[in-house]
Amino acid sequence: MVQLTETAVTKVKEILDTQEPKPAGLRIAVVGGGCSGFSYSMAFETSPGLLDKTYSFDGLKVFVDQASLLYLDGAEVDYVETLEGSGFKFNNPNVKSTCGCGSSFSA
Repeated sequence: MVQLTETAVTKVKEILDTQEPKPAGLRIAVVGGGCSGFSYSMAFETSPGLLDKTYSFDGLKVFVDQASLLYLDGAEVDYVETLEGSGFKFNNPNVKSTCGCGSSFSA
């Protein structure tokens, strides 16, 4: 199961409210690419796929496809703000290594 922190849920809902037409929820996925083999993807969706697992966090629907679930089991998504910038951060226990830029991983 993937988890979103309260801060991440609040930020996603804030962004979601500015979208027209309003999407049904957020898709979180693992996609091939990056210097370490995989990277994370987050995008708004109008409806879940047939085989998606749907999670609900304080009214926010999050869709995860079956293949991505293998890599995201136990992962936590947070939203952080630092002096270097702000953004969503994945804390994933399945990651074996990351690249120097921190945007891709291997499992």
